Amino acid sequence: MSKFVYAFEEGSQSMKDLLGGKGANLSEMMRLGLPVPNGFTITTEACITYLNQGEQLSDELLAQLDDKLKELENKTNKAFSSDDNLLLVSVRSGAKISMPGMMDTILNLGLNDENVEKLAAKTNDARFAYDCYRRLLQMFGSVVYNIPMPAFEEYFEAFKKDKGHVTDADIPAEDLKVIVEQYKEIYIEEAHKPFPQDPKKQLTEAIEAVFKSWNNDRARIYRDLNEIPHDIGTAVNVQEMVFGNSGDRSGTGVAFTRNPATGEHKLYGEYLLNAQGEDVVAGIRTPKAIETLNEQMPHVYEAFVDVTKKLESHYKDMQDIEFTIENEKLFILQTRNGKRTAKAAINIAVDMVREGVISKADAVSMVDVKSIDQLLHPTFKEEALASAELVSDKGLPASPGAATGQIVFSALDAKAKAEAGEKVILVRPETSPEDIEGMIAAEAIVTTHGGMTSHAAVVARGMGKCCVTGCSDLEINTKEKYVKYAGKTLSEGDTISVNGSTGAVYIGAVETTKAEASDVFGEFMGWAEEIARLSVRMNAETDLDIKAGYSFNAKGIGLVRTEHMFFGEERLIEMRRFILASTYEERVEALNKIKVYQTEDFEGIFNLSLDRPSIVRLLDPPLHEFLPKAGEEVRIVADQLGVTTDFLDKRIAELHEFNPMLGHRGCRLAITYPELYEMQTEAIITAVINLKVRGIETQPEIMIPLVSTSEEFVILKEVVKRKAQEIMDAKGVQVNYLIGTMIETPRACLVAGELAKHSEFFSFGTNDLAQLTYGFSRDDAGKFINEYMNRDILKVDPFQTLDVSGMGQLIKIAVESAKHANPDIKIGVCGELGGDPKSIHFFNDLDIDYVSCSPFRVPGAILATAQSQVNK
Repeated sequence: MSKFVYAFEEGSQSMKDLLGGKGANLSEMMRLGLPVPNGFTITTEACITYLNQGEQLSDELLAQLDDKLKELENKTNKAFSSDDNLLLVSVRSGAKISMPGMMDTILNLGLNDENVEKLAAKTNDARFAYDCYRRLLQMFGSVVYNIPMPAFEEYFEAFKKDKGHVTDADIPAEDLKVIVEQYKEIYIEEAHKPFPQDPKKQLTEAIEAVFKSWNNDRARIYRDLNEIPHDIGTAVNVQEMVFGNSGDRSGTGVAFTRNPATGEHKLYGEYLLNAQGEDVVAGIRTPKAIETLNEQMPHVYEAFVDVTKKLESHYKDMQDIEFTIENEKLFILQTRNGKRTAKAAINIAVDMVREGVISKADAVSMVDVKSIDQLLHPTFKEEALASAELVSDKGLPASPGAATGQIVFSALDAKAKAEAGEKVILVRPETSPEDIEGMIAAEAIVTTHGGMTSHAAVVARGMGKCCVTGCSDLEINTKEKYVKYAGKTLSEGDTISVNGSTGAVYIGAVETTKAEASDVFGEFMGWAEEIARLSVRMNAETDLDIKAGYSFNAKGIGLVRTEHMFFGEERLIEMRRFILASTYEERVEALNKIKVYQTEDFEGIFNLSLDRPSIVRLLDPPLHEFLPKAGEEVRIVADQLGVTTDFLDKRIAELHEFNPMLGHRGCRLAITYPELYEMQTEAIITAVINLKVRGIETQPEIMIPLVSTSEEFVILKEVVKRKAQEIMDAKGVQVNYLIGTMIETPRACLVAGELAKHSEFFSFGTNDLAQLTYGFSRDDAGKFINEYMNRDILKVDPFQTLDVSGMGQLIKIAVESAKHANPDIKIGVCGELGGDPKSIHFFNDLDIDYVSCSPFRVPGAILATAQSQVNK
């Protein structure tokens, strides 16, 4: 018989897979002797079983639930519907991997028309009792019966306004009773059934709702965004309620043991008096800084600080802690490793090493590879900010960054406009989990309510998205679609700029500047490089990209795509002249003119690389890519080349291929026109000699693309060697260079051992290899690839993350056979997968020497290689 329900004291930190992160941490805190309210956890396994078996709670689970409920009643000396000691519980989801705000929570479960009176009598506080009941009706209706939240909220806000109540806490008991009765009517109107009065029925329906919430849209979108598996399920935590809304000596809050935005080693958090946890997270009221608690309840603050130190010391990471104070007694409701910005993550990791808390390997493992991107994005130029018109500077810097876009007021509008290619800023009073798609689509998020731990702040930081919360001086009207500030008005479509590092909002577009890595970042990345086995190169051919890659400490260039050098206006004319030539002499004449440009290009590239290796891929694309498409463009090109449009049209038709990416390209082109690769070889070797004469040593590596047979490679290798020697002899200077190939066809993988006997290096071109392995056009697969992934036909997009069981096995075969045939051969990966962290973990397990990726992915790739090595 499966065990589906665990009391908190039965679990531990090591049981995250079964109990979820929240349940495992509640169990661990109880083992540490911290003040955790009693409860139990229903396992992730129970969730998956429920979802796979027609969404029915099994008799086995219900029996275990009854047993654990009786145990909880005995431990707390409370019971559902007890006249003397009423038991109320919270029901919260908790997956193995934290998904803040993405699934559903219900508080105060167990209240009904009779029990609310018992609670009022027991506490001698009818206002408190009916406030709890009001909250339960609202949460339960929304989560369990799918009643739209506005059905409750619009009535609630209108009632407050009509009665002149400024805050929720101002509403007296008699008015709350009216609200409760209206809420019960909303159940009949919207759900066509009454609110269930039986606490056990409330509990089972709530558990089912949490299980179902695992598959709600916002949860699935969040998992896709954060690459969380869809098949691990969520646990459900049922916990004795403690009440932060039971008066001014009670409260609730969220705190981090270090600043999640900067990493500063200082307690950082917020709380609200006379409130429940959802009030803080939802951002409906602006909370107070945690330090203020020391003034209002010093002994509680002291106890809380002690707890935070214990938890950080135990988990050896910055903690995100939820707490409640009930009549000046502290309770800890949750702890987890806190979400943080990339800047904070680096600072925290480095500080903890310096403090002797963790090792360098631990530090490297603490930082999410994807978050590194946050450190490489632009910020606003100071001089541009000085002249920018301010909209608001009252906001909180919830998630750093700089962004500009058009104002939108709803998640739907944000998503639609972003899909149409527009940059947008999502502006709302506060965000909720339902806004997740709009938050993803937006360049930045601005809210008038909420603090640094509100929904908008936490989710934006997790995404690395610019966010400003708590702009209390703005009036946002989402229905009429305007923002009022300082006597002026902004409308939907107006452009604003958002500074997530300061909390300021400006009118119009503000000029940005590139981010600069800090000394701490450099120290951290140095540790990653010490630990990593694989080296990281870059794919680059422009001065700007090469300089950027080397500033991130790339170890060389893994791919120079020479076709990118042919599209300058003068070069393109000569390339077209080459394509249209009818004789060898005409082709060589055109190539000789191109050679001058190529030599200059390579000299610039090698001069930037110096003694670091630079792989130059000889021309790869089919010839048709260099020709005009039709109409006026054909006439202009015909005039440039001195040919008739009829002749040009005829030549374009002759070069047309039904599937050009499988046609006359790469090495096949050079087999037909060897003079093409001869020209490029001469340009490469001449550039190297020119630099050597100036005392600059370089390491060129010449790559022949798209080989499928060793015969192709041997023929073209001889073309390159013969031309290179001819140039060196003519100039009287000998230089070193390597000749290798790009492995990008399945056949090349299978005959890699034979190819390795003739080749000095391999590099896997994963873009074409994925295309040819699957038979998917990489240019057209986007039309159906998402459907394949949504239906679990594919687990990953093979153009973004390595298909380990298919293409991964081809690469493994190729590496093993190549190293067996030629132990000295250098092997790398230079396609898109060279910068993908998950793919890097696979490559690190093979006898591969380096990966190569776009310059701005280099730091993330270095970190991924280090993490992979730590995990081995």
